[in-house]
Amino acid sequence: MTTTARKKASRTSGNGDVAGTYTAANIQVLEGLEAVRRRPGMYIGSTDQRGLHQLIFEIVDNAIDEAMAGYCDRVEITIEADGHVHVVDNGRGIPVDKHEKTGLSAVETVLTVLHAGGKFGGGGYKVSGGLHGVGASVVNALSEELEVEVRQGGAFYRQSYVRGAPNGPLAKARGEKTIETGTVIRFLPDSTVFETLDYDFDMLSGRFREMAYLTKGVFIKFVDERGIGSERSYYFDSGVEAFVRHINRGKGVLHPDPIYVIEDRDGVQVEAAVQYNATYAESVYSFANCIKTIDGGSHLTGFRSALTRVLNETARKAKILKDNDTNLSGDDVREGLTAVISVKIGEPQFEGQTKTRLGNPEVKGIVESIVAAKLSQALEENPAVARRIIEKALTASRAREAARKARDLVQRKGLLEGSSLPGKLADCSESNPEFSELYIVEGDSAGGSAKGARDRRTQAVLPLRGKILNVEKARLDKMLENEQVRNIITALGTGFGDDYDPARLRYHKIVIMTDADVDGAHIRTLLLTFFYRFMPELIANSNLYIAQPPLFSITKGRNVLWFHSEKELESHVAKTDRKVDGNLQRYKGLGEMNPEQLWETTMDPEKRSLLTVEVHDAEAADELFTMLMGDEVPPRRAFIMANALDAKLDV
Repeated sequence: MTTTARKKASRTSGNGDVAGTYTAANIQVLEGLEAVRRRPGMYIGSTDQRGLHQLIFEIVDNAIDEAMAGYCDRVEITIEADGHVHVVDNGRGIPVDKHEKTGLSAVETVLTVLHAGGKFGGGGYKVSGGLHGVGASVVNALSEELEVEVRQGGAFYRQSYVRGAPNGPLAKARGEKTIETGTVIRFLPDSTVFETLDYDFDMLSGRFREMAYLTKGVFIKFVDERGIGSERSYYFDSGVEAFVRHINRGKGVLHPDPIYVIEDRDGVQVEAAVQYNATYAESVYSFANCIKTIDGGSHLTGFRSALTRVLNETARKAKILKDNDTNLSGDDVREGLTAVISVKIGEPQFEGQTKTRLGNPEVKGIVESIVAAKLSQALEENPAVARRIIEKALTASRAREAARKARDLVQRKGLLEGSSLPGKLADCSESNPEFSELYIVEGDSAGGSAKGARDRRTQAVLPLRGKILNVEKARLDKMLENEQVRNIITALGTGFGDDYDPARLRYHKIVIMTDADVDGAHIRTLLLTFFYRFMPELIANSNLYIAQPPLFSITKGRNVLWFHSEKELESHVAKTDRKVDGNLQRYKGLGEMNPEQLWETTMDPEKRSLLTVEVHDAEAADELFTMLMGDEVPPRRAFIMANALDAKLDV
């Protein structure tokens, strides 16, 4: 190095530090739970409502682990009026003796030391969902205050914390006796960490219901004391069989009783339930140690292999499939299938931090063998049921072959070829999908306004002619005969179903923009049904949005105020002494706005309001789409009657 270079390298910054130096002094060591408070998203995923809910799940998961170990049959969760969360279980209780390594009580160790717990092969649990040992300590770190009570050995032990720091050691309550065992944890999430402290009762209760299905014989009670108060209690002694019955409500089942499987083999417990219905959609949910594996894994692969093999073998034994007939495919045998597959295993290997896929290779063979044996036996004992299932699969196979030709035609005429753009599509000039948006709008009138309003560089517009097909009531071949559906598939470029390829997606924002009247809401629901059933990846990857055009405007001179809801308008009127200063206009259709107004209110990225379409509870979403868009009228009528008073319609 030259003298000049050495001088340049030794320049100091304004604060006196040597610029560019990197020594041990630059290395930060975060003690205790400080790392959790500094980077909460690394431990709970986010600091929004989902992260807030995760705190509750971490504590409840510990109680469910006690239940899976056979020591707990009751869990009670309460959200108190002031936002505190109170979780009680009647398990063994966290150990209260001193931990040899930390020198602290086991309770304080669990609540203050990351990766400390009874789930690392120490004999505390054979099966558990909380494997990383960070749950309770993370909840403690991210709470303004936390109190723990352990009921054990006839006594009460208590300790309190502030933002993860103990107020004092674990203490045995003097003069208080109990015959109960278990753990009570009460905490208040830290308002300086979370973006919101507003819990979603329905979302939480859905998860607790799911836990009860997967841990049969456990009573779960959930009470919300905020506002008017709500309460749900769940108990299922038939496990995932009850789960499948619940999912299939209103779907027209092909056989009244689900085929139920439960067996332990080589340290793996396999529990599954199978029931077919009259719909065309597949609803299969997989779990490992009560954790939903939304990306499947070895247990789901084994289940699907068993299902396809057994149905083909049964069809050939019954001479329904002839010697020269091709086998039924996996897609064929899964049409109208509802199933839940749950495995419990001592050492699960989850792929990824979010535990969304089970990786244990040995589980595939165990699940396949157990499910195949039980399913084959059930079909042999019930030949009428077997015939109904196989005939449905054969009908699906014939429809799928007809659809394959239509699908190939749609795929071949993909937009990447450039010569077969849907006739009504006004494409954008941007070639990078990351910066491209597609507005799907209702009708030529709205389409004309949107085309005039858009930013031609980044925003494409696809007008729909009338209402698209209700895909909940149509097979694949009929769906592909619908011009509106074909135009959407072609415009997006990804294909759909098993052929879906996210790399071919031409727009990373797909925006549903419909009128604010009843017809607009119906078209929006039809579109959501299509995307949910055939392109769920768009929802999972946050590619699908709903535009929020205004309902009202108040104009005075050159000034215009826009309101997206009646509530916004009422709030404004209340602030102005219940007077409307200007001309009030209501917009029933997008076509009533000129391009400048539509750009200003709905399409300008700097000013617009978009709703992201998300699915937080897949079972509830599946049930809702089936109820609203399926063939069964009574459930839909009951839903309408229950919600009629909340609806505001333009007649």
